[in-house]
Amino acid sequence: MTGNGTQDNPEVDDNGDDTALVKKILLALVVILAAWGAAIFKWGVPGLYIPALASVPLIYLVLIIVARG
Repeated sequence: MTGNGTQDNPEVDDNGDDTALVKKILLALVVILAAWGAAIFKWGVPGLYIPALASVPLIYLVLIIVARG
């Protein structure tokens, strides 16, 4: 044992990093969906389809990156 506790179980540190990353991703998704819901509430149908239409270039870029490997 090293006494400081950081080298005792490296698997716990990796799992903690993964858990923190998952929490950040889920928080980002919740915030995005809440903002989209607020846009629908405020502007109605245009609030529904304009963010989806604006994300088309981003999704297109992601598909190109995934297809290239």
